[in-house]
Amino acid sequence: MATLLLTKEQVRGLIRMPDVITAVEDAFRAFSGGEVVQPPYMGLHMSEPGAEIDFKACYHAETERVSLKASSGGYRDNSGRYGLPNGMGTVLLFDGSSGALLCAMDGSLLTGFRTGAAGAVSVRAMAREDARVLAMIGTGNQARMQVRAIREVIEIDCIHAWGRSPAGLAAFKTDIEAEFDLPVIPAASAQQAVAVADIVVTTTRASAVVLQAGWLQPGTHVVAIGTDQKGKQELAPDILRTARIIADSRAQCRDKGEVQHAIRAGLVADVHAEMGEVLLGREPGRETRDQITIFDSTGMAIQDTTTAALILRLAQKSGIGTTFDFLASET
Repeated sequence: MATLLLTKEQVRGLIRMPDVITAVEDAFRAFSGGEVVQPPYMGLHMSEPGAEIDFKACYHAETERVSLKASSGGYRDNSGRYGLPNGMGTVLLFDGSSGALLCAMDGSLLTGFRTGAAGAVSVRAMAREDARVLAMIGTGNQARMQVRAIREVIEIDCIHAWGRSPAGLAAFKTDIEAEFDLPVIPAASAQQAVAVADIVVTTTRASAVVLQAGWLQPGTHVVAIGTDQKGKQELAPDILRTARIIADSRAQCRDKGEVQHAIRAGLVADVHAEMGEVLLGREPGRETRDQITIFDSTGMAIQDTTTAALILRLAQKSGIGTTFDFLASET
C-alpha cells in the first residue's frame, strides 16, 4: 500500500477553516460518544528552556483511522540559530484495519487550524447569541487562528487585544485589520481588554495568570487555550468557582487543563461536562444569559485524527502529494 507525503504548502492549499470546524465537531462527538481510544498524551521537556515536544495518539473506531502526532514548541531561538520556526508538527495517519501508514503530513498547520476550530465550536455552542465583541489575551499565531475560526460562526464587531509584547500587539493589529477589515483596539492591560468583551480568548504560553476574578462581565464566554500541561495556568482559580466549565476531555483537563488548579484549591469538584456531551445534547452548554462559561481546551488527538483524515481525502480527490512505498521489494 502506497503512503502519501504532504508538505506544509500542500496542506496549506487543501485546508479550509469551515471544513476543519466540522471535523472538530465530529471529533468531540466521537470522543464523548465512546468511539475513541485516546491514551494520555506524552509531553517531553527539552534541555532548551521552555521547549517541549508532545506526542498524541488516537484510534477512531468508526472510520478505522489512527493518528500519531509529534508537535514541538517553545524553541524561541530556532529562527536565528537554525532558520526554523519555533514550533513544528508531523502527523502520521494509519489504516486501523491493516496497520498500514496511509499518510505522513505536516502537522503545524493542522494543529493551528484544529485548535482554532475548537474555540469556534465552543463559541457556537456556549456564547450568548448576541455576542459580538472579542477580547484576545495573547497575540501570537494561535490568536490569529482563533479569530479566523470564530468569525466563521459569529459576526465580530471589534477586537480588544492585549499581549506582553508591544511589537507583537502592533503586528496583530496590522495583520487582523488587513486580513478581515475588523477594528483591533490595543489595550493597556488584560483587564482593560476584557472589560467590555462578550467573548475572551486566552492564547498565551500559560507561564503566569493573565485573567483575575472580577474582571469579566456577566455572560462572558472564555476560550482558554494556553493551559495544556501540569503547572501551566492562565486563569485565576476563583474565576472557575461560579462559572460553567466545559472541557474537551474531562480526564485530560483535570490533569492538564485550567480546572486542575481550581480542583486543587477546592473551589470546584470537576468540570460540568465535555464539549461532545453538549454537542450530542446530553448536557447543556450555557444555562443562563448572565452565566460565565469557560471552555477548557487542552487539545485532543481525535481532533488530529479527524482533521488529518479530512486532509487526506481532499488530497486524494485532488491528486496532490507524493507517494512512496515503505514495503516495496528491492530488485
